[in-house]
Amino acid sequence: MLPPEWVRALSVVQWMWTFLFLGPSAVLLMVALLCSRLWLLAVLYYGWWLWDWHGPERGPRHNRWVRNWKMWEHFCDYFPITVVRTAPLPPHRSYLLAAHPHGIACIGIFGAFVSGGRGAWGGRGGSGGPCPGLKPTLAVLGGLFRLPLYREYAMAAGLCPVSRPCLQRVLSQPGQALLIVVGGAAEALDPGDPECPRVTLKGRFGFVRMALRYGTPLVPVFVFGELQALPHISFPEGSRLRRLQRALKALLGFAPCVWRGRGGLPLLPHAVPLTVVVGAPLEVPRLPRPPPSAVRRLHGRYVRELRRLVRRHAPGAGLPEGGNLSVI
Repeated sequence: MLPPEWVRALSVVQWMWTFLFLGPSAVLLMVALLCSRLWLLAVLYYGWWLWDWHGPERGPRHNRWVRNWKMWEHFCDYFPITVVRTAPLPPHRSYLLAAHPHGIACIGIFGAFVSGGRGAWGGRGGSGGPCPGLKPTLAVLGGLFRLPLYREYAMAAGLCPVSRPCLQRVLSQPGQALLIVVGGAAEALDPGDPECPRVTLKGRFGFVRMALRYGTPLVPVFVFGELQALPHISFPEGSRLRRLQRALKALLGFAPCVWRGRGGLPLLPHAVPLTVVVGAPLEVPRLPRPPPSAVRRLHGRYVRELRRLVRRHAPGAGLPEGGNLSVI
């Protein structure tokens, strides 16, 4: 029997491996099957894959069993991950949760909302989770859903492509908690100083426009400790490595980052407390064709509320009291 700390560490390592390598490994596996005596299995799967090509655009295929695996509780206990709810989210309506910061791997968001390790989906690790009675869905890079096998696992875990048709479909249903990590690849590449929170929000109006179009309340979410769990290694602006990162980001849609793992192990994040703070919902009027002035006004209101949320909860997360959030 392994010691509990080993079990927790292994649960995090397997998740990091999945995050980084499951997609390429699944592609190689399918190629290997095509070249083996089991080629018919690969042909049958690829037939399904092509027939269901637009399946991810219809939203995730939530699987309670996958999301409530025991290892997710070990995953959340490793850091540990703590969820702080500041206001109730009545489950009879849907919400658009804007999450910050992106970090390298969105560890806090995954643990709190995607896995059942902290009570989401009636999981083992908490009472009600971050949004009781709601279905949490995390919107991620659409290209991931073109990878065979990986797409099935991602949709079962409650992930969906961050595309307009899919997001509209999710928000049009009651009882949904749709999460968008607003900073995206740009924030992953330039996370800033972990001790001075910084988010990429200027010019990011898409999530605000979506909320206005459906009259969906906006909920700010901030993860304290995300940047300390996987410290980012930055290269000087203008250096060859920096230019390579930016070129790959433009080509692939995601930022190829470099980080320091625990004990020099890249697949093992640092065991630092992650505090996921879920703010109060901002009521939003329904404007099917929101004018730019309404979008800018709601965006400014959201930024002010996010600043207040960070300022209020920073001391409890070990940051300087009264610290201000930097918005770029």
